[in-house]
Amino acid sequence: MANYTVVEKDSFIVAGLGTELKSAYTDYAGISKEKSDFWQNVSRDGRLEHLKSIASNNYIFAVNEAVNGKMMFYAGVMTSAAAPEEARLIQFPKGEYLVVEGTAATSEELANNLAGVAFGQALPEAGHLAYVGGPNTTVELERRGGQIIGEMWIPVIRK
Repeated sequence: MANYTVVEKDSFIVAGLGTELKSAYTDYAGISKEKSDFWQNVSRDGRLEHLKSIASNNYIFAVNEAVNGKMMFYAGVMTSAAAPEEARLIQFPKGEYLVVEGTAATSEELANNLAGVAFGQALPEAGHLAYVGGPNTTVELERRGGQIIGEMWIPVIRK
C-alpha cells in the first residue's frame, strides 16, 4: 500500500527551462535518459543556478507537462522576479493534489522513485481520485545528511 496524502494547494506558478521529450511515452528508459541529460545540461551551463538565484524559496521543481501534443520536461523554481526569456511560466491550478513523499541520493533517483510510487501505486489505490492531466511535479524540498528530501505533486479530482 502506497503512502500518500491529499492536500489542498493554492494556485502557483513555476518558471521552468524546458525540453521536449522525444521518446515514446511507454519508453521509460528513453524518457529517463532524456530527463537526466537535460538536467545535467542546465546544471552544467549555469541556467539552473540562475533560476535558483531568482527563486522565492529553496524548492527545485522537475515538471512534466503536455503542451500542444508534446511531452515537455522542465527544471524550475517559484519566483516573483522576471524569469529568463527562454523560461516558460507553468500554471498549477488551485485544488487537491495527491502528494507522495520520499528521499533519495540524487535528483534523478528521487524523481524516478516518486513517479513510480505516485503513478504505479498511489493513484491506482486511490479509487476515489483521478488525475485528469495538467502539469505534475517532483519538488526537491531540502538536502539533509547527503539525501534529497522531496515530494511529487499531482493535481487530482474526486470521482
